[in-house]
Amino acid sequence: MWSSEPPRRRCLRALLLPVALAPAACGFRLRGSAELPFETLFVSFPPASATGAEFVRLLRVQGGTRLVDKATDAQARLEVYAERREKEIVGFSSTGRPREYQLRLITGFRLVDVASGIEMIPANDLTLRREITTTDTQLVAKQQEEALLYREMQTDTVQQLLRRLAAARRPAPRAAPG
Repeated sequence: MWSSEPPRRRCLRALLLPVALAPAACGFRLRGSAELPFETLFVSFPPASATGAEFVRLLRVQGGTRLVDKATDAQARLEVYAERREKEIVGFSSTGRPREYQLRLITGFRLVDVASGIEMIPANDLTLRREITTTDTQLVAKQQEEALLYREMQTDTVQQLLRRLAAARRPAPRAAPG
């Protein structure tokens, strides 16, 4: 039984089918949402933190881990003790004016198991960097680009933070003395 499909199309389909199936055969899959190793989480971002708002929003959308309002009600406590933006001049024009900047978003955090008080992730910093060039004639456009780069770094920070939390190990329960 022959198909009404032109031979060229059948040949193309036969060649593309193995290519389309190859990623699945090697175990490739898109990175999904991170499964956190605890059911409840208390987060403490600095007040008015845009990164904190995005983190909370994303965690609520993902489900699985419930955010609580009191640290004592949580299995784990995410303490974000620093969140700052830095802008450093890294290049100058021939006239001595700043030409290139490095933008940095630094987020300091630690993760603590509430029941035992043991740090699941010790205090450390996530530092993201982006380069931006500027000219005197494009000042407004460069300010918008800078804001966009900071928002991009903020999203990347949230993703990295979630991946690190997913990799955290809960401390083993202590055996009763006996």
